[in-house]
Amino acid sequence: MSARLYCSLLTVSTLLTSALLAGCSGFQALPGPGNQSSAQFENPDVRSRLYNEYQQWQGTPHRLGGLSERGIDCSGLVYVTFRDAFNTQLPRSTRQQSSQGVPVSRHSLRSGDLVFFDTGMNSRHVGIYIEQDKFLHVSSSRGVMVSYLTSDYWKKRFTHARRVPIH
Repeated sequence: MSARLYCSLLTVSTLLTSALLAGCSGFQALPGPGNQSSAQFENPDVRSRLYNEYQQWQGTPHRLGGLSERGIDCSGLVYVTFRDAFNTQLPRSTRQQSSQGVPVSRHSLRSGDLVFFDTGMNSRHVGIYIEQDKFLHVSSSRGVMVSYLTSDYWKKRFTHARRVPIH
């Protein structure tokens, strides 16, 4: 091989390598379980409906087994919210709700996902994820309210989340 041909091949090879490397620098991974931003999949209508439900129920006291403005419990709030806001039937109890839909990781939560907590020996709690670490639920002492998953209390007690189809 002549020196001139060798230099030409070397130059072409160098240019191709540079072009390939430059093309890779702009590469962005497709959304997947490990790197997807849940914000890009958020449904603003779901968030809006959740905030509307919050306004309707805000301050309603906790009452075990309750389903009215006189008092409601955590699974009852989930039950009526999904029934009224999303035309979706869910079971009435926290235990049954905890097996609905599909599991979702804490870092992939979307508006409308159910979030579950272990709050005592045989006590479970459920709420509905809204956005930005906020969830709608019924506090036994403060009634219907919005809390943060990142608060020390809830962060320690979070067990899992489920995504159910919303109509």
